[in-house]
Amino acid sequence: MRLLVWHVHGSWSTAFVQGGHTYLLPTVDGGGEWGRGRCGRDWPESAVEVPADRLRDEDVDAVVLQRPEELELTERWLGRRPGVDVAAVYVEHNTPREHAATTRHPLADRDDILLVHVTPFNELMWDNGIAPTAVIQHGIVDPGYRYTGELRRAAVLINEPVRRNRIVGTDLLPVFARTAPIDLYGMGLDGLDLEGVTPVGDLGQEKLHREMARRRVYVHTARWTSLGLSLIEAMQLGMPVVALATTEATAAVPPEAGFVSTDVTALAEGVRRLLDDPELAVHMGKSAREHALARYGLDAFLRNWDVLLERVLS
Repeated sequence: MRLLVWHVHGSWSTAFVQGGHTYLLPTVDGGGEWGRGRCGRDWPESAVEVPADRLRDEDVDAVVLQRPEELELTERWLGRRPGVDVAAVYVEHNTPREHAATTRHPLADRDDILLVHVTPFNELMWDNGIAPTAVIQHGIVDPGYRYTGELRRAAVLINEPVRRNRIVGTDLLPVFARTAPIDLYGMGLDGLDLEGVTPVGDLGQEKLHREMARRRVYVHTARWTSLGLSLIEAMQLGMPVVALATTEATAAVPPEAGFVSTDVTALAEGVRRLLDDPELAVHMGKSAREHALARYGLDAFLRNWDVLLERVLS
């Protein structure tokens, strides 16, 4: 198939373009959120950059939408209406804003575009209206078992922690930092000044995975967000994890893989236990990897997408 898809979420897109299709990625002068193309990613040759003004000349079997604005962009750039003139699915990556359980999805009044949620929790919480829905859970490219845990420190990955603050649990970092020094990775760390927290910055994926795996434990602080792929990546690296029992994390992390709770004091104690017991950390990390490979493996992710796309086109 020839699929029109925007590069929105890097890790999800990296997994998606590993399939057996041709992926047409729009580009515009200056890049930006509507036309960044491959953005320099080391992706298969089947991920093809196409200038937006040449999309009308391309054969497109289906459009994979991820933001409401892409409905209008598709019609303007492709000259075809998604769900009417060309098959379309809409991938919902996020939990609802502003109100949990009562927020109506932008596609809630349409029954001609399949709404694909990335977690069962997202499907449950959005008011999907008359839109047909499906769930295809995350899958990632296996980074390999890299855990050493040699550094008695905790790794945390948050993008824009200052702006997003309580949503991603930035306010909880000082609590955990009293138990373990924290190395914070991610974009938009300017202005963050918290005792015990070292802002490292945005690293390339290869270096990021290597450095994360040297830390004893991965701490996942998100209160209200879809399941972070950084959590899955940490687990597949073989890291034990400590996570808030919110959104999809309770299903993503089994008891043998780490500590999951809404009690921050209990979570901080879990971090302490892992720091003090490297053998426990190794054991939990191996369980985390086994579970993440089984639940969030790339092969199952791509297979599920193939089945869904065939269904939509038929």
